[in-house]
Amino acid sequence: MRHKNWHPADIIAALKKHGTSLAALSRKAGLSSSTLANALSRPWPKGEFLIAQALNISPDVIWPERYFDEKGEPIFRQRRATRQSPHL
Repeated sequence: MRHKNWHPADIIAALKKHGTSLAALSRKAGLSSSTLANALSRPWPKGEFLIAQALNISPDVIWPERYFDEKGEPIFRQRRATRQSPHL
């Protein structure tokens, strides 16, 4: 049986139970207060990691559909390279 991703409201509630919020985590990471909300609706490994870290669990527990295929095999996910400013 394939596990389902947590509902966004459940993620928000879990963060609240841990004494924080998406906005607070975003600001703590140096991001705009609404930025981490993107991880609730679309894959974003960095955001998923920050949320999971705040909950003391692995991101694949919250979003198994993003980390495992229908057979339960791991999906290879790669972070995109960070953009660097051209040297002036």
